[in-house]
Amino acid sequence: MYTPPAHKHLFHMTRRFIAKRWLSLMPALQIAVTGSQGKTNTTQTIYGILKQIGLTVVTDINLDTIYNVPITALRVRPSTKFAIFELGVDHPGEMDKHLEIVKPKIAVVTGISPVHTDADHLGSLENLIKEKRKLIEALPKNGYAILNYDDENVRKMAPFTKAKILWYGTDKKHCDIWANKLNVSLEGTAFSLNGQPVTTRLIGKHHIYTIMTAYLVYKLMVDNNQFPLVLTDFNQFLSNVIPLPGRMSVEPGPLGTTVLNDSLRANPSSTASGLQTLSEIEYKGGRKIAVLAEMGELADPVEEHKKIGRLIGRLKINFLIGIGPYQKYTVEEAVKSGMAKQNVFWVRDVNGSAEILKKIICADDLIYLKGSLHKGLWKITTIISSWKNI
Repeated sequence: MYTPPAHKHLFHMTRRFIAKRWLSLMPALQIAVTGSQGKTNTTQTIYGILKQIGLTVVTDINLDTIYNVPITALRVRPSTKFAIFELGVDHPGEMDKHLEIVKPKIAVVTGISPVHTDADHLGSLENLIKEKRKLIEALPKNGYAILNYDDENVRKMAPFTKAKILWYGTDKKHCDIWANKLNVSLEGTAFSLNGQPVTTRLIGKHHIYTIMTAYLVYKLMVDNNQFPLVLTDFNQFLSNVIPLPGRMSVEPGPLGTTVLNDSLRANPSSTASGLQTLSEIEYKGGRKIAVLAEMGELADPVEEHKKIGRLIGRLKINFLIGIGPYQKYTVEEAVKSGMAKQNVFWVRDVNGSAEILKKIICADDLIYLKGSLHKGLWKITTIISSWKNI
């Protein structure tokens, strides 16, 4: 973990102290989001809805949470109606630090995936769950815990909160809000929300969860008589929410190709969901090419990469390029699981993957990029955009 110089540490601690006192005096409704995947999209979608209703403050998508929380708290004003905090954790005790400042009335848990479970971070999946669970443990009795029923690890958190639980997922019997009839395209995602049609410009099957959490927050505001509930209003608000760059955003590629850029974050759940979305998109142009960088900070990286390879072997994906040592396991398992060996490639770095792409892409191909920011997969878009002739 990064340790700042003494003077920076003193500045940070002073800012935290002031932020704690300041936020405690503000009337804004505090909403917090945690989980292993989908936090940023969920936070930003809730923000995209609520800012159309009243003055809303949200954490910056580019700052580390430990600094982001006090900075965001200090941006809250007496006129602020909603304050939304994305609370990421990767070390023991980090959620406690966040909750020294943030006192949410509403908390969202998006899902649990074994990221940050290596020895240098939280050490195990159990420790990860315990750390993230602290958020709903801290909720007041009159608060609300919005939990993903489809995720078994999240379901098991239910006994640990005294707040009212609102479930979301695909199980109509057990969920307060449920989704089905999913259809995904490069234009967005359409599905049925409690039997009523919803469309969003967000791309991916995982965004049904993003939208359901935003809807539940919206409905809570309605139930508190802050504004009338009309689903068409929600759909109108939702139409203004667009994909974040590098998180399933559609971009032009070289030679008339299309890039589905998901290169800013990668863990087992988000990678599997992105690949399934790629497979299910009805794309009548060219072939589908998946370019995958390594997933980091995993307790068992070999097995997690193998699982992705086994999944790819069952999907409708034409080419696979794996980048980095652990992706060797992915490409090997993809071949074992049925993918044509001549369509599978392994390279050491991003430059190598660009060279493979240069040899295989044709006009109208769909290129899916998945990785974490520190793996540098985003550089591919810079490299391939500079190509003049192929």
